[in-house]
Amino acid sequence: MFGATGMVGQGVLRECLLDPEIARVLTVVRSATGQTHEKLRELLHEDFYDLSAIADQLTGYDACFFCLGVSSAGMKEAEYQRVTYDLTLAAAQLLVKLNPGMTFIYVSGSGTDSTEKGRSMWARVKGKTENALLALPFKAKYMFRPAFIQPMHGIKSKTRLYRALYTVTGPLFPVWKALAPKFVTTSEKVGRAMLHVAKHGADKPVLENHDLNAIAAD
Repeated sequence: MFGATGMVGQGVLRECLLDPEIARVLTVVRSATGQTHEKLRELLHEDFYDLSAIADQLTGYDACFFCLGVSSAGMKEAEYQRVTYDLTLAAAQLLVKLNPGMTFIYVSGSGTDSTEKGRSMWARVKGKTENALLALPFKAKYMFRPAFIQPMHGIKSKTRLYRALYTVTGPLFPVWKALAPKFVTTSEKVGRAMLHVAKHGADKPVLENHDLNAIAAD
């Protein structure tokens, strides 16, 4: 798992550790998650653009949950592409060589532009990233496109702006859920959907927010 210290990653990690069918979890992180569990192993590594030094420790895994990402706010396209596209592909290209039988699940976002030609910078870059991942020869690959994610079980975003947003909107979550159920989910549902898809697959490679909610309910 990449991005285990972020809001989405925290939720996914929680579900992994709770699932009795998961034998072991490896998190590749720059800083420790602060969690301890008999199934959890943390691998500290600073340069995510070059994983060659730890390549021998990334073999033997059935799935990769790539939850690492940043907000595009205040970033130019080249900078955002380096963090979003270049970093993700550096990990994925190595992993597919080491684990060709792996299922790769990438957390993208609702509104991602698969044409790579739209006006929204972040959506183009995410679309380019998705398209590149879908072209890699993993056993299976799935693009998750959640919309508004409500953090659960004490999970908090590392981004100050997002923490403030959730503080304001959190009490209104039941309202958003009632008015626009297709566009809201929770960190728990994203985690459960990710585990379900890793184990059983899905009927399409790109899964929108309502798909994730439906899968998590199965």
